[in-house]
Amino acid sequence: MAMHLSSRRWQDQLMVLIGVWLIISPMAFAYPADSSPAMNAFIAGAIIALLAAFDLYKTYVWAVLCNILVGVWVAVSPWLVETTRDPAMSWSLVVAGVATVVLGLWELRSDPELHSKWTAST
Repeated sequence: MAMHLSSRRWQDQLMVLIGVWLIISPMAFAYPADSSPAMNAFIAGAIIALLAAFDLYKTYVWAVLCNILVGVWVAVSPWLVETTRDPAMSWSLVVAGVATVVLGLWELRSDPELHSKWTAST
């Protein structure tokens, strides 16, 4: 029984959107492209989007785990790249990071292919 992409790995589909949001968020919040907050969002967003897109094609535990780690970084990055004085950018980063972590963990737990790879490697 074949699954359609729309119902398969929906967590990765959402993570691609989160990554795209992170890439465009500095422009939405008027950060200069060469600022630390913008570079942080660009790089983290690109990693999240690319790994999630890759995971839609071929799934690997390491790709999901990397996205979880990047999600943790994004969630704590407002305090590290000094965006705490900007509530909109800070909340954007925290929510995007936490969502990435939750989606990654959810995928590890619920995707039968990933779950079997995860339990086989532990």
